[in-house]
Amino acid sequence: MADPVYRERDFRLFLGVRVVSTLAVMIQSVAVGWQVYDMERTPLALAWVGLAEFVPMFLLTLPAGAVVDHTDQRKVLAVAFFIQALSAALLLTLSVAHVRVAWAFYAVIAVFGVARGFYGPSAQSLLAFLVPPERLPKSIALSASVFQAAVIAGPALGGFIYALGPVPTYGACLLAYCVAAVATATFGGRRNRPQTGGAGPVARVREGLSFVFSRPVVLGAISLDLFAVLLGGAVALLPVFARDILHVGPQGLGALRSATAVGATCTALLLARSPIKRHTGHRMFAAVALFGVATIVFGLSRNMYLSMAALVVLGVADQISVYVRSSLIQLATPDAMRGRVSAVNMLFIGASNELGEFESGVTAAWFGTVPAVVLGGIGTLIVVGLWMRFFPHLRTVDRLDSVLPQS
Repeated sequence: MADPVYRERDFRLFLGVRVVSTLAVMIQSVAVGWQVYDMERTPLALAWVGLAEFVPMFLLTLPAGAVVDHTDQRKVLAVAFFIQALSAALLLTLSVAHVRVAWAFYAVIAVFGVARGFYGPSAQSLLAFLVPPERLPKSIALSASVFQAAVIAGPALGGFIYALGPVPTYGACLLAYCVAAVATATFGGRRNRPQTGGAGPVARVREGLSFVFSRPVVLGAISLDLFAVLLGGAVALLPVFARDILHVGPQGLGALRSATAVGATCTALLLARSPIKRHTGHRMFAAVALFGVATIVFGLSRNMYLSMAALVVLGVADQISVYVRSSLIQLATPDAMRGRVSAVNMLFIGASNELGEFESGVTAAWFGTVPAVVLGGIGTLIVVGLWMRFFPHLRTVDRLDSVLPQS
């Protein structure tokens, strides 16, 4: 019997799973950041958190993309959620045992990084199999809006739950990851067509990389995120700003973490209602430039309200960039390459986020927290100028559907 195709129920369930799992990730991130910084009292400790997550994700993401293209994404995604549940259980155990050594938390975050290596390619490539191609850009915007809503609620919720202690915080994360894993196993939708024989795993990874590097629009979109967010990683240093600069405590940290998502959610909802139809390349570059300016303003601010406003603007700019980049990459990629191209994309995103946390922590330790953030924002503006010159095809993309692969 044929698998069900494009059931509305599957897309709704996908959105629900994304909300639950993202809430857990955000809550866990607030708790780990606060615990580790409270132990070590140095920005460098936050740098090691980012690096501990990035290294296993970096090593596993490309092989995971090849696995996704040759199996069912649902199985890979469910396994990733169970590994995330394991990491939450380990953090819960450390907290119950009152462990106060940072390296133990870094080790658990490395386990979490393993899960993220498999999560990225499977989750990102799955959406195209749950909705028809003509609905993909709007579905990406809707998915982004619920994701950002969870990003808003997650840090604030994490701050309030953490007031009760780390044990209930990690217990909630453990439950959420388990629910997400079980729900993922029930997804229907169009199925990937696993290939048998042919190229080996290494060759399949090379095929994915070759595809990305042979498409200037795809390469430019992916690499712009890498370097712009890598340099403009103010969010990684929010525990320092909350404790030592703005003096707002863990609840304030949760509010700061949520501010970026407020702007992103409003923008995603607007894009779902009124998608960008023309001049998409120019608008993406303008958004990344605004991201850099907002980063600079946040770094210089000493007022909680101004800092939150800057983070809201940062979220608006980031969501416009994410929407355009995600749509271009998904629309330009044929089904047979989705897992591997998603893996490359997630590898670059992971580098910009987790490696960006390491970069931000190191530069903050070297130059000070405020100079590190301001220099990062300036670096983002420089990247925008260089990428507009290096990738003229990306800059001049007009309509999203102009990048569809030729049949």
